[in-house]
Amino acid sequence: MSIALYSYMCHGIIGTEEHVKTIRMMNNIRDFLNRHRSFLTITSGSLGEGIQMRGSDVDMMYVNTFIEVSEDVNIQFISGTVYFTMASEDTSSCFTKLSILHSNDRSILNLCNKIGSDYFLSGLKVKESSRNKLYPILHGPCISDKFGIFDMAFTVRSKSWITQADQWITRSKNGWSNYDLKQCIVKHGVLFVPIGLKGSKQEDLEWRISFSVGEKLLIYSFTHTQLICYALLKIVLKDVINTDMHCKDLLCSYFIKTVILWISEEVSTSIWKPRNLIPCFSACFKRLIYYVKYSLCPHYFIPMNNLFANKITGEAQEILLKKLYILKSYNWQCMFFSDQISNPCDFANTVRNDPYYNNIISMTRMLSFVTNLGINANIPCKNMYVLQKVISKVMSIKSSKIKSLYMYFLSKRGSSNELQPFDNISDNKFTYKQYKTCVCSLLLGTRHDAVSGWLLLASFFYTTREYRVAVDILQYCLLKCTPDKLYHVANMSHVHAGLLNLNLFRRMGIVQLSQFLLVDPVRIISNSLLVPNELRINTLNSCHFISPVVYVHALRFLCHFHLFNTKQCQDSLLDLKLTIENKYCLPNSFQRARSYKILYILFLVYGDTESAKHAFMQSKTLFPDSLYND
Repeated sequence: MSIALYSYMCHGIIGTEEHVKTIRMMNNIRDFLNRHRSFLTITSGSLGEGIQMRGSDVDMMYVNTFIEVSEDVNIQFISGTVYFTMASEDTSSCFTKLSILHSNDRSILNLCNKIGSDYFLSGLKVKESSRNKLYPILHGPCISDKFGIFDMAFTVRSKSWITQADQWITRSKNGWSNYDLKQCIVKHGVLFVPIGLKGSKQEDLEWRISFSVGEKLLIYSFTHTQLICYALLKIVLKDVINTDMHCKDLLCSYFIKTVILWISEEVSTSIWKPRNLIPCFSACFKRLIYYVKYSLCPHYFIPMNNLFANKITGEAQEILLKKLYILKSYNWQCMFFSDQISNPCDFANTVRNDPYYNNIISMTRMLSFVTNLGINANIPCKNMYVLQKVISKVMSIKSSKIKSLYMYFLSKRGSSNELQPFDNISDNKFTYKQYKTCVCSLLLGTRHDAVSGWLLLASFFYTTREYRVAVDILQYCLLKCTPDKLYHVANMSHVHAGLLNLNLFRRMGIVQLSQFLLVDPVRIISNSLLVPNELRINTLNSCHFISPVVYVHALRFLCHFHLFNTKQCQDSLLDLKLTIENKYCLPNSFQRARSYKILYILFLVYGDTESAKHAFMQSKTLFPDSLYND
């Protein structure tokens, strides 16, 4: 039964070992390319660990590179860096205040609170200064969008390991976290996230010590059985325990991670085999019950910190413990209370009867990952020297898979539509060189999906008044926007499964499949040089995404409008109207509302105020939210 469950999890829930490795590789490459002079990007949470969990949000950490934390106050200061030191005398373990040690930039004081003669970095002020219209919600240490999809944490880093966690370096002897892995974790140091101990008198000034990078590296070292066991525990937590209103929010996924890290340290690595998946899951579940029973869950890196302190106590503890004992009475089969997990025996039979099923499932999951990643994967890079260094690095890579993934994200970078201003192309050689650079950059951006990069190239030619060239590209794009493509947030259909079963597609890697089958939305930044002036209207937000089919018709209309092609203008407006009414490649009401907003703008340009008014009302009816539809 363990083998059947293992197979089910591999092909039905989290993917194969190779699938997980590819996701991690893509995350790490994107993080590397997304580096900035003032911050580093780290994909964290389940996604960062390589696990695609149903309903999980996207967790991103941004590490400020101009701020450094040091326990040691006797250090050499580097010009341009702000230094803080840990002030942990009156804080709980795993928390600290950050006292300013050295700074030549007095503006940092705006993010600090003064107590006596000392200035302490305020986590609340850091979060408030980062909050904006797109991410208006304070959520723990993060700022979040209103839909609960993205969580962003702005953190600071100590490049040195901290004293509180020294014992971890020499604690484990079982060979799982070997010397090299530990040295890699120690070398990275630790992060500090802007959230204090709940109920603390100085909660707004406290920062939680985060070992998220170290934890991610430890999970990277898991066998696939360990990872599946971890995923099963998270599923039971989310789908079974937290659905009970009396137990909701008492446990979190970090407690689950802590359980499996402790178990992994204590048992031999030889235990973690597919045939032992169910016994391993049961052992972890029993440990969770033990922690709840004694209200004691020691932090993995700093065991003196009890994660359950002042949380799992009293009546809440009794209710949760009762729930866990009930689930334990079902043994490992308690996981069947989740609608994600069906009878693994039935699944195993399905796999054996269809030799292509595994391949289709694997490619489907990867395409789904890449599609949903699309809106968060643009890599702005205005420094051409940095870009040249990246390309040089790519060319030196021996692995064709890693090289292709780098090229995929470089193509994303090429479609970021953040170009520098340039004058009329006939003015001088320098301006012409700028023009050629823009074209080359945009052509680079055509290699990550079937259409969106070409649409930005058409936008570029529109802004340079080369309307006929733009129309030709748009005609090509329209031919590519077919129902057999996979659009963002759209579900995989039987048509897609049939395509993936063809020998041509089965031989392709994920990057090639993306170029053939994926269609990303067009990312529009209102102040971008690629955005037509007609679409830079206050009714649109500063950054948003438009359906590629809608954008084709909108841009065709604008081109023909400037070419004084009245008939083609009318045809483009009608095509756009029918596209929206027939919900063609528009999977939800939000996309349709945004498309009606575009149609409203175009009718105003054309001078048809009555039709414009009707389109606007349609948009408001479909999505009345004022943030997106004013």
